Amino acid sequence: MALFDLALVALLLMLALRVVVEPDERSAIITFLAFGLLLGLAWVRLAAPDVALTEIAIGGGVTGILLLRAEAALRGRGKQAEPATRTGKLAVAAGSAAISAGLGFAVLTFSTPAPTLAPAAAQALPATGLGNPVTAVLLAFRALDTLLEKVVVLLALIGVWSLAPDALWGGAPDLKPAAVPGPLAYLGRVLPPFGVVIGVYMFWVGADAPGGTFQAGTVLAAMWLLVMMAGLHPPPDTTRWLLRLVLAGGPILFLAIAFLGFAFADGFLAYPKALAKPLILAIEAALTLSVAAALAMLVAGPARKAPAR
Repeated sequence: MALFDLALVALLLMLALRVVVEPDERSAIITFLAFGLLLGLAWVRLAAPDVALTEIAIGGGVTGILLLRAEAALRGRGKQAEPATRTGKLAVAAGSAAISAGLGFAVLTFSTPAPTLAPAAAQALPATGLGNPVTAVLLAFRALDTLLEKVVVLLALIGVWSLAPDALWGGAPDLKPAAVPGPLAYLGRVLPPFGVVIGVYMFWVGADAPGGTFQAGTVLAAMWLLVMMAGLHPPPDTTRWLLRLVLAGGPILFLAIAFLGFAFADGFLAYPKALAKPLILAIEAALTLSVAAALAMLVAGPARKAPAR
């Protein structure tokens, strides 16, 4: 497989270079999507399936769609990208080269064996009741980082919503295309049931195998977006109480359980040993719905229609 790995690395470098030098914005974004998919395959080759799923779903999928939506919105307004100056290109190239060299130096100067906390995490794994060490790290050993990540996603959505004109504040995004292609309408009717089952499975299996909140939430968000884009259901008003409850419910439940740790465990973000796994599963379930709603609304964009009366 060494030849395959070398070919994969070479292709990743070629795609990365193409993203940088491609003058057409849409072509660069599509190349970026391909880069994200191949990078997920690289993580699989490094025996990191959880990271691979996240890279494909978030790095390649949702991020690429957001970029395509932004490019389409700018093109629709007749805005043209300002050409970069030679000095600017050289500065970006020099900065990228310096970062790459620094990362390479850091990796090559690791001691042998490389420092790792994996044995300590594996030793503490039974206390969480989880079989997947990645989930244990994210929801138990480094739970504060995970909580802040979810809050950042919610703040990003608030920032997108704030871009709506004042007269449309609280309204709904306009996601349905003027003419829905037949294949899109067909997929909007057929694919969501299967996607929901896959998303629920990825959430549930994440406690003991690769999967989890972000991966499951991305799949559910994609199914919701497909339904809205196919015109089968309109995007909700941003003032809908149910939408806001789902968006804030995950972080709020996470924070509530974190503070209850002072009373029933060893402190903030600590779980009672007998209830560790049920509490983590409850947090993951709420966060999956929050992530799904936040990602779908991020792609849908700010309100472009007045709120329904």
